[in-house]
Amino acid sequence: MSCYEIEALKLGLMNVLGTEDPHAREHAEKDLEGHLEGPIGALAEAQTLADIERHLDAALVDLEEEIATMDTDNPEYDYTRGRLLAVRDAERAVHRLSAQGESILDGLGDAHDLLHETFPEE
Repeated sequence: MSCYEIEALKLGLMNVLGTEDPHAREHAEKDLEGHLEGPIGALAEAQTLADIERHLDAALVDLEEEIATMDTDNPEYDYTRGRLLAVRDAERAVHRLSAQGESILDGLGDAHDLLHETFPEE
């Protein structure tokens, strides 16, 4: 069993952050082999945090639909519900990352304004 959403998210974040880790990339790509279509594929190829948020949300919808149609006696049912919890947690982490990035941008704008107030151009 594999958590396709998490592996695709790792690849997308590596793209966005510019992370060069060939071993991690190869491992994730191997786990995703044959599953790189739809939101999972788009998530793995994401180039921005906004793309990641959008594709992760779509992957969550697909996962929720999968669980809704799954028989509770299915041996993979509990694992799939666990995947849902892990992906929702990852979604919250991505939202925090986006919010922190926005906060940094706001802080840089404030610092820029303060510099111009302290040292006005003549």
